[in-house]
Amino acid sequence: MSRLLERLRKCQDDRGMMANLRCILVANKKHRAWPALNRLDVAIDKEIPAFIAGLFASHPEGDSSSISNFGETCKRIEKARGEETSDFSSNAEGTRKKNLTSTERRFQHLLAANKGEIQDRVKRMVLMAKSQGVAVNYAKLLHDLEYWGDRTKTEWAASFWTPGTEPVDEEGV
Repeated sequence: MSRLLERLRKCQDDRGMMANLRCILVANKKHRAWPALNRLDVAIDKEIPAFIAGLFASHPEGDSSSISNFGETCKRIEKARGEETSDFSSNAEGTRKKNLTSTERRFQHLLAANKGEIQDRVKRMVLMAKSQGVAVNYAKLLHDLEYWGDRTKTEWAASFWTPGTEPVDEEGV
């Protein structure tokens, strides 16, 4: 576990500090977060750790190291929303194809993000996790965002679309 998360947990009951840390997530309010980041020994110019501190301040009760990565978090969001068993439909060729759930579409959009876009998309999913009571592994998320690339995307996708979680087509098509 990172020292940043240890320090965040120690001050998570400080509502003022948490409010200031959440400001890092809003472009025109970032300056309000800088003193709080300094108190946590986070360099203001280190974008990813500051971002993680803001996410933690938004959803501190959701921190969990039992979740493997953010792909698993997104899958849990989908299940919490009751979307994991969407219907099959026939396309023009007559073959059966599973419709994507809204969470799957958001997750695909997240995986398509480049380094400049990823933070905004992750922020939206963390806020969805908060609304659904789903935990986030912030230590792993910090690492994954620092090394954002194809390897991380593949790991998240493998956690989200795990074999055996899709409904079985009983007609054998």
